[in-house]
Amino acid sequence: MDTLSYKTISATPATIEKEWVVVDATDQVLGRLCAKVAKLLRGKYKTNYTPNMDCGDNVIIINADKCIMTGKKFTDRIYYSYTGYPGGQRECTPEVLMKKSENKHIKAGKHPLYLKVVKGMLPKTKLGARQLNNLYVYNSAEHPHAAQTPKVIDINKLK
Repeated sequence: MDTLSYKTISATPATIEKEWVVVDATDQVLGRLCAKVAKLLRGKYKTNYTPNMDCGDNVIIINADKCIMTGKKFTDRIYYSYTGYPGGQRECTPEVLMKKSENKHIKAGKHPLYLKVVKGMLPKTKLGARQLNNLYVYNSAEHPHAAQTPKVIDINKLK
């Protein structure tokens, strides 16, 4: 075989193999954890990564309430949002978003703080929105995805 005749392999919907992965957020720094989770959601750790295809894994984060933020970011960082109406600029801190996750009206698996952080690390396209739907975040160690037989990975071993 001639070494100059390699073909670039692109993933197709038939060749994509999505897995379920469990990540423990206990004593992890929020931003560093979410950066690695965003790479898992995009599929960048796979050999057949294709930027225009959803070839990433489904990620389940457990013990989300036990993550940490360095310095005083937990109380001093401000996230802004805008409703679209005059005077509709809202601001909240990670502390407020963490408390919102304990409310019963929030859909199970949709933690507002983690979704906001990971969303900023994904592409701002329809594909990025679809990849964000593959993220499930729970405050406790239990999750309802046992039927998918997820594998537990150590997030510290990923680069």
